[in-house]
Amino acid sequence: MSIEILTQHKEILSDDALQFVAKIHRTFNKTRKHLLQQRHQRQNDLDQGKIRLDFLPETQHIRSNKSWVCAPPAPGLRDRRVEITGPTERKMVINALNSGAKTFMADFEDSNSPTWHNMVDGQLNLRDAIRRQIDFTDQKSGKSYKLSPNPAVLIVRPRGWHLNEPRVLVDGEPVSGGLFDFALYFYHNAKEYVNRGFGPYFYLPKMESHLEARLWNDVFNFAQDSLDIPRGTIRATVLIETIYAVFEMDEILYELRNHSSGLNCGRWDYIFSFIKAQRANKSSVLPNRSDVTMTVPFMDAYVRLLIQTCHGRQVAAMGGMSAQIPIKNDENANNAAMSKVKNDKTREVTAGHDGTWVAHPALVKIALDIFNDKMLGPNQYHVRREEVRVSAADLLNTNVPGEITESGVHENASAALAYCSAWIQGNGCVPINNLMEDAATAEIARVQLWSWAKYSAATNSGKVISPSYVEQVLKEEGKNVKGVDSASLNTSIQYLSKQVHAQWPSDFLTSDLMNLLEGGKKASL
Repeated sequence: MSIEILTQHKEILSDDALQFVAKIHRTFNKTRKHLLQQRHQRQNDLDQGKIRLDFLPETQHIRSNKSWVCAPPAPGLRDRRVEITGPTERKMVINALNSGAKTFMADFEDSNSPTWHNMVDGQLNLRDAIRRQIDFTDQKSGKSYKLSPNPAVLIVRPRGWHLNEPRVLVDGEPVSGGLFDFALYFYHNAKEYVNRGFGPYFYLPKMESHLEARLWNDVFNFAQDSLDIPRGTIRATVLIETIYAVFEMDEILYELRNHSSGLNCGRWDYIFSFIKAQRANKSSVLPNRSDVTMTVPFMDAYVRLLIQTCHGRQVAAMGGMSAQIPIKNDENANNAAMSKVKNDKTREVTAGHDGTWVAHPALVKIALDIFNDKMLGPNQYHVRREEVRVSAADLLNTNVPGEITESGVHENASAALAYCSAWIQGNGCVPINNLMEDAATAEIARVQLWSWAKYSAATNSGKVISPSYVEQVLKEEGKNVKGVDSASLNTSIQYLSKQVHAQWPSDFLTSDLMNLLEGGKKASL
């Protein structure tokens, strides 16, 4: 091994653990790479009009067969009415586990900047949390942190299939980031967490097909067999955050049915995917980001179909994120923000969701009170929504009320710059305009700027949006971004300027910017 391993990380990066990573990589990476190639081919075919987005005829038999259901809820996952999410920084892990939420989604993906330290230290923090060894004292403030007697149940989100871990090579090629995250966590914690009454639970991001879900299921079986853990011990919730996946929700549940714990409305990434996948179609140009709410036609259809699908298969239909954070020193603004949270959570529980996400501990009680009042049992699997009829046209309906404004262009530029700059510096969970943002917000902002410039959209004031106009806005907004260094900011301005000039937007900013992160030398296995 040539990579620098800090003393506190040696147990996480033990020879046995890394060999487990290598074994999983060697078994499954060829399939992963093939499925990623299928993604690119499907996108190219869609760009050229060779295919259209629709439900798959070859899997109609799975959708129409109402007799199969998924595995019953695992311990700690029957009642998930409020879940808190965030990266795996030590203090944040303790605060999230102590927040009063039912579960904590510890995130190695969109709210995490994957520096080498963040990835490995995060694994250490989760291992210590499961063993109740995570207490610590903040050296700056002197404040002590320790776990409460009944912390939230832990769920881990590894990186998506598209991301590599470039600092670890297996047979000369980078290991899959998702397999690296999964394998290290599973190797060190699966048996321990089962012994403590729970199990290895995961959130799976950014899948685009049921074949990608099948691959995860094969990985789960292989990992469980390798460590003599009974098959079906793992549970996984899939984030439906791509336009491709929404047409294959039944099939995704079917592939994971012995390991499934439901689906989640990953709504911000879903909007990003909605625009990006239909990039060759001018009708995918949407109004200001703030106008694309959960009540617009294509988002409402997505939610109704997800709830109906999950409850038909007896698993959780999880709602989306409330990114609001408390606004200090402005009572009126804070009350308005909290009112938005209440309205959002009321809409979700009334629609039939079994739980919801929040980004800040202060929002847990607000969401809990609403779900406790309106969801008397542990979940709403009995709310079948059999009246729901959602067609492909409903899921693709771009009749979104609203308009593009010059302030909307500036807001997208500002958010994308602030986030990308912070991410490059190692922070993937960034407060922007009183919202706790992750990569999804920056992705919507980035792809909207691209689409507006690509199709010469006009603002409500008549201003035609061109790449040069967006470049000008980026430079203007760059002067207002606070808390980042000039090098990261200038890199972000250059990156986003290049994006709006491109024929097509790139797949993910997290892939584009990965080589800018710290990481040290590579490890070869």
